[in-house]
Amino acid sequence: MSEKYILLVEDNRWDEELILRALEINRIANKVVVAHDGAEALEYMFGTGAYDGRDVMDLPTVILMDIKLPKIDGLEVLRRIRADVRTRLVPVAILTSSKEEKDRVVGYAAGANSFVRKPIEFAEFAQAVGVMGLYWLVLNEPPPPVEK
Repeated sequence: MSEKYILLVEDNRWDEELILRALEINRIANKVVVAHDGAEALEYMFGTGAYDGRDVMDLPTVILMDIKLPKIDGLEVLRRIRADVRTRLVPVAILTSSKEEKDRVVGYAAGANSFVRKPIEFAEFAQAVGVMGLYWLVLNEPPPPVEK
């Protein structure tokens, strides 16, 4: 079994830095792989493109993903992850600044395990990311690995 790690899918470099800093503040030292758009996230998950040859059985413990992404939006990324037997059980937490009720409804309908709005204040943001990290990496029992 490989180490627990996070796939962070975030196109905003400022938010990326805030999330990484919040994980650090909360002493969550797990590896974080960052994808900057939906296409890169799918390449990572399925071992294509820039990630050709990556062991696709080495799946993240949790995916923290924005939904407003360039190239392929987060909801479509989520749908594709859920459509594949190898990745359908990977927990996906939507982390977004969207206040649209429809985004939450569509996110859960597409298979999100969690929907968290990014707080405006850094202290609240750091606390939210810390709680999410502790939950998904420490408390949650992940699904068993898919048989090869």
